[in-house]
Amino acid sequence: MIRIILPIAALGALAACNDPGFTGVNGVQDALPDQVASCTYVTDIRMTPGVYGPVVTDKALMYARNKVMADARDAGANTVVFDPVPPSGEVYMVHAKAYRC
Repeated sequence: MIRIILPIAALGALAACNDPGFTGVNGVQDALPDQVASCTYVTDIRMTPGVYGPVVTDKALMYARNKVMADARDAGANTVVFDPVPPSGEVYMVHAKAYRC
């Protein structure tokens, strides 16, 4: 049984190492709305963070933002404009507009 579980766990760990949610996304930048005025709109992207709560909110938000940036890159964009995050409160949806600049 252990011979089966260890390879599966190792594959899961390797997959997480390549997950852009954890590693970040090269080639895509975060911008403000006025910085994309001359860029071409590509698409809107939304993602719900997988977990909530005061302890994990920052990590979950970072993971969701990185995944949105990866989706934007896959759609042909190189710049994203995220909706503002409320200063006091949990984020239940990460939304960004993707652009090619």
